[in-house]
Amino acid sequence: MDNTFEDAERVYRAVYPPSHPGMFWKKNGKISPAAFADPKGLSVERGFYRKPDEIVEKMKKVFSGCIVSLSVGDCRNVDAVVKYLPTKGNKYHSEIHSSDTVILLNKSQRLHLAEVANKEYMEK
Repeated sequence: MDNTFEDAERVYRAVYPPSHPGMFWKKNGKISPAAFADPKGLSVERGFYRKPDEIVEKMKKVFSGCIVSLSVGDCRNVDAVVKYLPTKGNKYHSEIHSSDTVILLNKSQRLHLAEVANKEYMEK
């Protein structure tokens, strides 16, 4: 694996469930742009030719709440940059940054990603 991402590749993000107090969900049940704000880099799990069910099951072992997915193309449509940044414990860890030099996604990027995110798994 390297820093090469195809537009169709999906990335997955864990988000606190709607029942969790906070600002990650709107009253209408849609995800809030706030779920895509992280000044340290928006952590995601890259799909890399794995089945969505396999990815969700792996993430459910570590995270609780909801798992949403985006395509790399969705990110590129707003000039966001997906970076492959594996960690010691996760060879699929990646991050979405606003640009090559700015980490925090801007407001319009966050809004777009919230609009196109697919719910893959919702904790009840």
